This record gives sequence, structure tokens and C-alpha cells, in this order.
Amino acid sequence: MNAPLPLKVARQAEGKAYEMVARASNEVAGRLAARLASETQGEVLFSAADRGRYSTDASIYQVMPIGVFVPRSSDEVKLALDICRDLKVPIVPRGGGTSQCGQTVGAGLVIDHTKYVRNILQVDASASTVVVEPGIVLDHLNAALKNSGLWFPVDVSTSAQATLGGMAGNNSCGSRSIAYGNMVHNVLGMTAWTADGALHDFRRFEDCVGTARELGLRVRDLALALAPEIDKRWPKVLRRVAGYNLDIFRNQNEKPYTADGSVNLAHLLVGSEGTLALTKSLTLQLSPLPRHKVLGVVNFPTFYKAMDTAQHIVAYGGAGQDAVLSAVELVDRTMIDLSLQNPSFAPVIRSAVIGQPDAVLLVEFSGDDRDVLVRKLAGLVELMGDLGLPGSVVQMTEDGPQKKLWDVRKAGLNIMMSLKGDGKPVSFIEDCAVPLEHLAEYTDGLTQVFRKYGSKGTWYAHASVGTLHVRPILDMRNDGAPKMRAIAEEASALVRKFKGAYSGEHGDGLCRGEWIQWQFGPKITEAFAQIKTFLDPQNLLSPQRIIDPPRMDDTRLMRFAPSYRVIPVKTALDWSTWNVQNDPATERTSAPGTGGDPAQGLAKAVEMCNNNGHCRKFDAGTMCPSYRVTRDEQHLTRGRANTLRLALSGQLGAEGLASDTVKDALDLCVSCKGCKRDCPTGVDMAKMKVEFLHHYKAKHGYTLKDKLIARLPDYVRSASRFAWLLNLRNKSPLLASLGERVLGLSAKRSLPEWRADHFFNSNTPSASRDEVLAAAQPVVLFVDTFNGFFESENAHAAFKLLRAAGYTVHIAAKAKPDGGHLCCGRTYLASGMVDEARARAREVVESLLPFAQKGIAIVGLEPSCLLTLRDETLAMGLGDDAQLIARQALLLEEFLARELKLGKLDALKSRLKPLGKQVLLHGHCHQKAFDAVNPIIDVLKLIPGVQPELIESSCCGMAGSFGYEASHHEVSMQMAELSLLPAIRKQPDAIVVADGTSCRHQIHDGAQREAIHAAVLLARQL
Repeated sequence: MNAPLPLKVARQAEGKAYEMVARASNEVAGRLAARLASETQGEVLFSAADRGRYSTDASIYQVMPIGVFVPRSSDEVKLALDICRDLKVPIVPRGGGTSQCGQTVGAGLVIDHTKYVRNILQVDASASTVVVEPGIVLDHLNAALKNSGLWFPVDVSTSAQATLGGMAGNNSCGSRSIAYGNMVHNVLGMTAWTADGALHDFRRFEDCVGTARELGLRVRDLALALAPEIDKRWPKVLRRVAGYNLDIFRNQNEKPYTADGSVNLAHLLVGSEGTLALTKSLTLQLSPLPRHKVLGVVNFPTFYKAMDTAQHIVAYGGAGQDAVLSAVELVDRTMIDLSLQNPSFAPVIRSAVIGQPDAVLLVEFSGDDRDVLVRKLAGLVELMGDLGLPGSVVQMTEDGPQKKLWDVRKAGLNIMMSLKGDGKPVSFIEDCAVPLEHLAEYTDGLTQVFRKYGSKGTWYAHASVGTLHVRPILDMRNDGAPKMRAIAEEASALVRKFKGAYSGEHGDGLCRGEWIQWQFGPKITEAFAQIKTFLDPQNLLSPQRIIDPPRMDDTRLMRFAPSYRVIPVKTALDWSTWNVQNDPATERTSAPGTGGDPAQGLAKAVEMCNNNGHCRKFDAGTMCPSYRVTRDEQHLTRGRANTLRLALSGQLGAEGLASDTVKDALDLCVSCKGCKRDCPTGVDMAKMKVEFLHHYKAKHGYTLKDKLIARLPDYVRSASRFAWLLNLRNKSPLLASLGERVLGLSAKRSLPEWRADHFFNSNTPSASRDEVLAAAQPVVLFVDTFNGFFESENAHAAFKLLRAAGYTVHIAAKAKPDGGHLCCGRTYLASGMVDEARARAREVVESLLPFAQKGIAIVGLEPSCLLTLRDETLAMGLGDDAQLIARQALLLEEFLARELKLGKLDALKSRLKPLGKQVLLHGHCHQKAFDAVNPIIDVLKLIPGVQPELIESSCCGMAGSFGYEASHHEVSMQMAELSLLPAIRKQPDAIVVADGTSCRHQIHDGAQREAIHAAVLLARQL
């Protein structure tokens, strides 16, 4: 899953680490960096950009750390602890950085466990236990356990990013806590270092020795002394994660921490947010994987009705032993609407809603007998009828639709952050927990509070356990902080009225630490302080968390502090869509360009990243291929967005976008557009990289390689005449080596083969402009540079195919012929030459406009070229004409799939001969981003006997010129080896289909296989 790159750390200049860091920061930082670099093999990251990237998590806060350390083993965590203790530097342990309340930011040394300290140490299937290191991600653990029939069931929404160490530190809960409990109910033991460097084994109290035993005795004495206070003040709900679990000796949880009533001292560390010890390993209780699940999506006309009905669903679900009620989750109207705006989520949501519901509840039953579950689902339908909601349930009994809907639900918090403008849903009271019978009253009361302060809440909830995820929309750049304080005060009164927990799932951190005393009173709070002092007398571990916390509304600790200012930027692309303001009460946004962004909308587009970490995933999807290889925060979509934000606000120096720091962060971005599709808040790093390159190259100039690649469409026709000469490069190692030294193009990589006989000089019988405009079945074939000059067989195949299907085909050409071909401008954009790309795009728009005006499809073959007309071209200020072209621009398979649905391909279907071979399909990244992979499958199925198998892969690693460059060759191949090339090697006899010219080249070089365009395969069968 991971192939690390060569180490890039401060020890490259190890002897000068002190001078470098001390000069840029301070003496202590210099000494810390020097010792870490000389005494460990870990990565020592002390630059302003590295510190800035780790200064935030998914909360509203930003605190600059002294530095960042990425240990290579757990032993190096201990070394870092010893060094920090000597230098009196605080430590902030960090997992995925997905915390909502600021738990993983702080002024000390941030230790990132996720890159290396992520191993499964032991699995005991017979005992249903596993021992893991803290940096392992939940989904990765469950993937490794799947064949054993076991899983770790604390199913948090961030399961693709959240680490087990972070989940333990936070006492995470998840959607299915009604069935499985919280993290504290599923941790059997922890080994951890206390601040003095001693390693302790925290487990069952009677089995503990030494300091752990002494700690247990002290906590027991505190619990006994405070018994009346605990009984009086402790929330009696499942979801309570504030403070320390002092109640391990006097249980207050509706689900006891242990099944037999024993005391486990590991449970004291669970939820302690890194303030008591540094975790070395965790022993976890596993559960059998449910054999079957069914899902009922209950649609409600009002939000209140959904909340009021939750208690009846839970009561119904609790009856019977063969079907377990494993989840009751809320999705509100705001989340439904925002999901419908995301191309990845919209089809899933449409399949689950009936009409225009104000809210839906996802009701899941699990068990071993599918028939029993189906009957249970039918009973839910009857229950809804009895409650006055007949016909309100969408029943999902198959795994595929259920998984897709749960994926949308998991992205819920982040989807809600996709609201454009400065007003954003803010997390600070979102997981208050109240008894289920009071849920409707509480939500109604909180809604009134939001209205009082001119805001509106976005909701979704673990309705099964009375925990609400609610975020009022606030403008944290202006008056958000005082409104946040006022709303929190009134929300706390409601929580107290209904005897709930103020911190029910996402922890305390910087956001809710000050509310601990409000919840527990001064005596219990003092007991918490005594526990902290006993284990960490120097206050080294995550200071100002739980004990002595700051005020939640201290704006100096926030991402948009009073000093935050955006540097004015004249952008090359049009970012005005993001340059808007919104009304917190109605969510209406102002007209594009009216948002007051000095960077003309670019800064606001960058700020759409709320650091949720969704880009840290490794499952199906595209995002983020370079991070999948390096596991470096710098090469993550989130890390790049943070770098851009810091640069645009002057926090990385006066150079802003044109700095080498930004260049380093975006260097491995392959512009795959995976983030455009997969990022819940719509961060489009590919487009941002074009903008960056424009500014960087304007200052630093273009290299010869930049010019040769960008201007290929200008000289390709002339150069093709010398194909025999240019192709010598691939046959001569000497010429390849010379090309690497002069141009930076890797000698290990073959280059595309030039050809003198190409599509554009083949006299293909194209229909004229007038003929296609008058035709009954017209189509325009847009042939790009690569398929026209280097892989002409693809263009010929497409032409043959369209003609065979009965279409009059016009080959797109310039309205004003000059001997050249139409070019989308993609190669110019890849080098940051936006003005030149705009000129090419304008030429395309002017030439193809008459066809688009008549509704004639403009069909292309190369995804990166054709889809440019639907994406970047629209950001070049070409007006409504470009929009009209975009609406008619289709990839060949998209066009054929559309015509198939209209019943227009019967003639073509009758001519296609059967094929008796397996077909593997690799989707181009841009096809995935624009949901254009399924049409390929649909069209290939026209061939009798073909059932295409889609390779679940991220970017192939070529990405235009990226994979040809010597500086990127190694990364390029590592991307390909993650999944694409191994999948192809597994089926040596299969036909491999890949529409991208870069993808085909990577498969040729990496697997020594010839992949073909879908058009070629279809044309062969005619």
C-alpha cells in the first residue's frame, strides 16, 4: 500500500540543523531540531510551511507548533519524549489530524504517528483481540481483519482517516455505538509512556503493577471521596467524553465499561486526549462481522417529526434477539441539498429520498439471518404506517446501495462545509447528547437559539443515542466568535435542562475544555487536575487540554485570527464563483465576485478546505495519488491547500504564490482532479496548480522543457516530418541520457513514437461544416494532438465507429484555416501558460460554436483534452459561448451511452461481433472526476460476450508530462505500482482498455502490455 520516497528531512544538513532552525525560530527550537536530527532516523520538519501545515486540524483553531517529528518506529517516540523532557518542550501527539475541537494542535512538538508507527502487532482470532500501534487507520485495520470474519466496530465517519490512537485519545463513538458502544467499551489494554519516560501496561486493575497500580489506587480513592458529586453531576448517557473517566470505579455510563463490572485502567487513558501518556500500543476487543445488513431510509415531512420518531424506532429495534438495531442516523434537508450538488453523491441521494423530505433517518439492522432482517425491515414499514407515515420508507437489502449511502452519510460533516462564502457551519456544540425522549424538544429549542442570533443550523445526528451533530452557520472572520460564545451559553442551559452531556463525541480540545468545570463542578475538576499532575508533573503532554484550558472564543488561537489578511492577487483564472458572501440564516449567496476577496476568489476557494482529512484515504477513488505514495502531509490535498492559504495570507513570506515553498508542496500534484470529485468541500487542486504555475513562472521564467511540452501543438505537424530522426531517441541510450541532462526527461522512460503518416494528413472523408449542420444524425469529432499525431489509430477507429452507427461525422477544424489543428490548450495550462491556453480555447469556442448552437454533440477521445472544455475553459472569461460548448462536449463513450439510452444504436449493435476474452478497464482520472467511467462500461457491453472488469485504481502516475520527467519518474512508477500495474499483471491474457494516452504509455512502460482505446476495441469487432 505504501512505497516511501527517499527521506527528506533536516538531517540533510544535520550538522547545521541548530543554526538553520534557531535562526528561523529560536534557540530551543534549534536545539530540539539538532538533537532529533542526530539521535533519530525520523523526519524532522521545522520549516515555516511544515509547521503551518500541522498548525491546524478540522477545527476552527490554528496554533503554530515549535516543530514536527515523524518517527520511524515507536522507539523513536520514546527518544523524542526524552529529548523534549530535557529541553522542557511540550508534546502534541497527532494521528490523522481530523479532530473537530483542536485536540491535535499546540505550541509544542507535534509527533505524527501515521506514516510509520502504524503496524498490526498481534491478532488472536480465537480471543477476538488485536494489538496495534497508534498510527494505524481504522479502515486499514478492518481491511486486514476481514478474512478472519472480525472487525473493530467503533465505526466513526472518518474511518478512512482516523487512527486508532487518535480514536482512543478522543474516546470516539461512531454510527453504530448503540450496538457496540464507544471506544472505551472496546479497549482492553494500552502500553504507554508517562512523561518521565517510563513504559507502563495499563489493563485490568487487579493485574496492574508499579506506577499503573499506584495510579489506580489514587483514582479509586478520588472516586470514593467524590461519590456524591459523581452521582449528582455525571451525565447518565452513553455519549459523554468530557474530562477523564474517573467513573471507572463508580460507573455512570448506561453501558458499563466492562461486561463483568471489573475496572480497567486503560479506560482512564481513553478520552484523555494525549494529556496523561503517549501510547505505544493498544489491545482492542474485536467483534464478529455481521453476515447481513439491511437499511431502511425513512423520509419525514418535518425535522421535528424525525426527531420525535427516533425514540419509537429505537424501542422497536430493541425488541428481538436475531436482528440487532445497529444504527439510526439523521440526514437533514441541508445535507441532502448539498449532497445533490456533488456529482459523486447526487445519484446516491436520489435513490434514497421520496419527494422533498425535510429529513431522513437511516435505520440499519444487522444479523446472521437475512430473512429475519428483511422481516424486521418490513416491520419498520408497518411502524411508520402506524405513526402516520405510510409509504415513507425506502428499503435497501443489497450491500452495494447501502454502502454507497453510508459513504455519503460518513462525509456528512464535510459536505456541510461546502457552503461557499465566509459563513460556514462551525463545530462547537455539535455533539451534545441528551436522553432520547428529549431529543425533539432539544432540537427545537436549539433551533430557536440559532434564529435569535441570525443563524441557521445544519443537522445530522446519531439519533439512536441522542447525539446531535449541529453546526450553526457563523462568519469566523467577523462576528463569529462572540456569537459562538452566546450560542454556547444558551445551548449549555438546554443540555442542563434535559440532563445531557455537553461533550458527547468529539472531545474537549481547545473548544470545550473550559466547559469541563461547568459540567462536573469544581471538586471533580480538581480531581482531574490531580490525575494529570500525578502522571505529568511537568505538564509536558498536550498542555492546556482538559486541565487549565483556554477560552473557546480566544480569537488569537483561531485560523482566522484578527491579524489574518489576504494578499491582493490578480488571478489568471476566474475564481469569482467562490468570491461570494452568504446569509447565515437563509444560506443564500451573493452574486459571483461580490465577496470582497483581495485574491479575487482564489483565497476563498483555498479556504474551502476545512482540514477534514478526507483526502488521506486509500480506498476506491482517485484522491490523493501522491499522498498514497509518500504519506507526507506536504503532498496531501489538505497540506497543499494549507500551504496555499498560508502563502496567500502572508504567513510564509512576502513572495506569496510565487515562492519555492508553494512549488515544493505542489510539485507532486498530478492534476488528477480526484479532489474535484472526491473532496466533500470541492477543493480543486488541479485548477489551483494552474493558477500557481502562472504566478511562479511569471517570476522565475520557463525552462526549455516547459516550452517544448507546452507548445507541442504548435510544432507537432512540422516535427512529424522528421519522425524517423526523432524516434532515434528511444533506440539510443546515449540520446536518452543526453535528453535527461538537457531537458530533464527521464532516460528510463520511452517517449511517444512520432509518425509521418498521421490522422491529419490521411484525407479522412470528413463531412463539411454545412453537411453536418444539415444532417439528420450529426456529430463533430474533436481530434486532439495526441490521438491525431501519435496514436492516429484511435481517431480512425472513432471515425469508423460513428459512421457505422449512422452518424454524419465532421472532423473539427479551425473556422479560419491556417494549416494547424484545434487545440484545447491543455499542454499550456500544464505549464502555467494561461494566456496562451486562453487563446487556444477561444479559437475552439469560435470554431465549434455553430455546432453547439444547433445542439450537435462535440465528441472527443482524450479525456484530459475534451474535459478541459467542460472545466478550465469555463474559468478563462470566455462567457456564455464557452458554457454552451461545454454542454455539448462529450467523450466518445458518453455520447454513445447517451445515444444507446435513446435507442439509436440498434444498427451498430447488430454489426458488433462477439469477443471471447476478458476486458480490463482502467479509468482516466479526469473520467472519474466527471463521472464518465460508467459510460465506457455500458458501451463496451455492446460487444457480445464482454463484461468489462474495472480496475480499482488511483492515478496511473503519468499525468501528462509528469511521468516523463526525471525528477518524477520514481514517484510516477510508485503510483502505478499501488494498484494499476499489479492488477494488469494478474491477468496476462486480458485486453486492457485505457482511454488516456498517458495511461496507455504507463501501462506500456510498466507492464510491457499494449493497452488500447475503447474506440479501437469496438471498431475491431465491426
